[in-house]
Amino acid sequence: MQTKILTVIGTRPEAIKMAPLIKKLAAETGIEQRLCVTGQHREMLLQVLDFFSIKPDYNLDIMKINQDLFDVTVSILSGMRDVLDNFKPSLLLVHGDTTTCMAASLAAFYKGVKVGHVEAGLRTWNLRSPFPEEANRVLTDRLAQLHFVPTENNARNLTAEGYKPESIFITGNTVIDSLIFTKDKVKKFAQSVQGDMLNNIVDSERRIILVTGHRRENFGEGFMEICNALRQIAEEYQNLEVVYPVHLNPNVQDPVYKILNGLPNVHLVHPLDYPDFVYAMKSSWLILTDSGGVQEEAPSLGKPVLVMRDTTERPEAVEAGTVKLVGANRKNIYTAVSELYKDARLYNSMIHRKNPYGDGHATERIINVIKSYLAVP
Repeated sequence: MQTKILTVIGTRPEAIKMAPLIKKLAAETGIEQRLCVTGQHREMLLQVLDFFSIKPDYNLDIMKINQDLFDVTVSILSGMRDVLDNFKPSLLLVHGDTTTCMAASLAAFYKGVKVGHVEAGLRTWNLRSPFPEEANRVLTDRLAQLHFVPTENNARNLTAEGYKPESIFITGNTVIDSLIFTKDKVKKFAQSVQGDMLNNIVDSERRIILVTGHRRENFGEGFMEICNALRQIAEEYQNLEVVYPVHLNPNVQDPVYKILNGLPNVHLVHPLDYPDFVYAMKSSWLILTDSGGVQEEAPSLGKPVLVMRDTTERPEAVEAGTVKLVGANRKNIYTAVSELYKDARLYNSMIHRKNPYGDGHATERIINVIKSYLAVP
């Protein structure tokens, strides 16, 4: 009789980071794995699954216009009840810090199903930053029996909170597994009007600043600061090309297009599919982001990162020197970019560092732990 494992994901970052694990679990004898997607992201999530040739078994399809965190949480809890009753897994696997991760773990707890938390132990120690992610990961860790942590620092966070060492496993981050697979496979942007334009920028060998930004805590004044910094940089350094895949949220789109549209060396493009985004990172000179995952991926590609947040749950990269916190602050962002532009030694010091987040074998380590824990032959 096969051991049943249910993996639940809802957003594009979860799909990227869990894809190697989903594929390798599906190939394991003695394990019946099914995938449930909540639809917290829709098109962006399915694009990633299609790239990795993964098809979901359940789709809660929760996304609705103008829904808030209450709506998302209630919809996931309600939908997960039926999925858990139908499949009756021995273990539920979740990832990271999304509302999908937290709500699915809570549903599993209600049903008495054990939880494995991939990318456990990250902390900023501030429940409001990032919001709601910090609370989501703290709650998920409390509900989980298996904690798969990327780094020793994450393990120390959990032991300091009283978690038993035998529940904590240092594996590295699965995002590096995905990144290694993707960067070797993708050689250029996909053919389209947008892709052709981006390929021309890369072919011109001009320095590219890749920007990503979508964090809720930066909505409003934060994005105004970020966009004004980018405008100042673009106007002063006209041989730099700013490529900004703009998130679909109106709270992001409104200030971005109001402040940056029309500048000749600023390219506001649609959100990139995962393969295109990896190629954009690989082709960039510098990355500005408020994302968590990019802080892990970019060092593997030898790219310095300026993080437009005041806190990070990934201090290892800051300590390693591959990442610098600049906040959503116009002056800090402009100054940091200018220093890297003018000081080659400073720039080189950020790219010639070891990535603290893994070696591309996190997936195998996680599967070995799961098989031992569930006594899978």
